[in-house]
Amino acid sequence: MSRRDREVAARQIMEGRPPPVPPDLYVEVVRRGGRMLRRRQAARRLMWLLLIAAVLVFSVWAATVQPWVVPPSQTTPPVNGW
Repeated sequence: MSRRDREVAARQIMEGRPPPVPPDLYVEVVRRGGRMLRRRQAARRLMWLLLIAAVLVFSVWAATVQPWVVPPSQTTPPVNGW
């Protein structure tokens, strides 16, 4: 099939009448779309909840451990002139 034949076939398909859509297809599409939206919304809420929980856990850990404070020395300094 040459390029010209493919172009003619494509134009015939585009100019032709579209195939009929089953009448119950719209109801099914709306039902599935609603389910997809609810799932996305639930996933989004779960992600926000996990993010808030992670920030809260990190804040409590940082407040109790205080990783920015220098740990105390494990050895005593030398004593001179005693």
